[in-house]
Amino acid sequence: MNILIIGSGAREHVFFHQLLKSNTKVSLFSINPNAAISTITKSLYFEFNFQNLKKAVIDNSINLILVGPEIPLIDGVYDFVKSDNQISDTIVIGPSKRGAMLEGSKDFAKEFMSKYNIPTAQSKSFTKETISQGINYLNKKSGPYVLKADGPAAGKGVVIVDKFVDAKAVLEDMLLNNSFGKSSETVVIEDFLSGIEMSCFVLFDGKNYLTLPFAKDYKRIGEGDKGLNTGGMGSISPVSFMDDEMSNKIDERIIKPTINGLINEGINYKGFIFIGLINVNGSPYVIEYNVRMGDPETQVVLPRIKNDFLQILLAIENQNLNKIKLEIDSNHYANVVLASKGYPESYNKGFKITGLENTNKSTVFHAGTLLKDKTVLTNGGRVLSVVSSSKNFIDALKKSYESISLIEFEGKIYREDIGFDL
Repeated sequence: MNILIIGSGAREHVFFHQLLKSNTKVSLFSINPNAAISTITKSLYFEFNFQNLKKAVIDNSINLILVGPEIPLIDGVYDFVKSDNQISDTIVIGPSKRGAMLEGSKDFAKEFMSKYNIPTAQSKSFTKETISQGINYLNKKSGPYVLKADGPAAGKGVVIVDKFVDAKAVLEDMLLNNSFGKSSETVVIEDFLSGIEMSCFVLFDGKNYLTLPFAKDYKRIGEGDKGLNTGGMGSISPVSFMDDEMSNKIDERIIKPTINGLINEGINYKGFIFIGLINVNGSPYVIEYNVRMGDPETQVVLPRIKNDFLQILLAIENQNLNKIKLEIDSNHYANVVLASKGYPESYNKGFKITGLENTNKSTVFHAGTLLKDKTVLTNGGRVLSVVSSSKNFIDALKKSYESISLIEFEGKIYREDIGFDL
């Protein structure tokens, strides 16, 4: 089976890693891959757009496309493939453009949750034309203030500030100065929820669903969850505070209403649903939906699944997820992300990475790397994910940090406190 994965980060490296274990013979294809992915796939190099994707699908007889990042889904890659007679038989794992609105528009997601009584923070949305109403809305609230760009912003479109004057400035920056481009043409202001966050991943085939292991990620760049939001600086699975009672609450109050809502709305959805949750005094609330696997959580969730990953993907396509019984590794997995100095703002790249061959206690998944003249170079903000497993998360983290001490590149930064709140 010929499989093409869209995306070239650590999440996609995990996808390829899992597919290589399949009992089915597979040929794996990548687009503009990072250093590690380029060594385990047939690498295709082209500017990503739907017409070039179509050519790649035809030229390489692609049977299945697995979409990693959100932007192609939000832009309608599923609809494009399925509406083109030349490639419409190709399996696409990912929702339709309408389904991807759950991530593509926080306003849409809030309306969906309201309609189906899914617990989330109270909110209102504002545009450039209603900015004065937005300022008045903020003035009636007390901090902390949560402001979210309506559209996708690579995990960085959420700003939390304590003072009204700062919240007003952020709102004006988003709406008047387009600080997140088109993504902040609408801004969602929502109530601040205090609790501990976790990530829930659901496989959905349009009829049936399976819940994957829960994870906890660490979004802020600084120790103690301080500083700017990032795509994610580390993750852990399983989540130590998850028990049967909380799992049942999430299933009954959030997952089932989400699934029933998608079915009721007639939304074509075959793929992953990522539900960002917060535990507020024993009650789960939805922070956000994503329509794909999360990064850095994929690095600790998928390696725990013992099932043949390809067979899971085919079950999504064939709408028989109900026949899959997940086999889960009981070990704890920990992921620590190595990033470039300056991330999530400006950073330099092109630095040589050494020591990767010495990390035999961990699995290193590549994100922003490049293979040039047989040398691995930094090529992004998040560079590597160092993943380890053990009987408990403390020992797993210890392995990852030992491996990190063996990896060197100029400007290497990472958080030393992953798991501090567990």
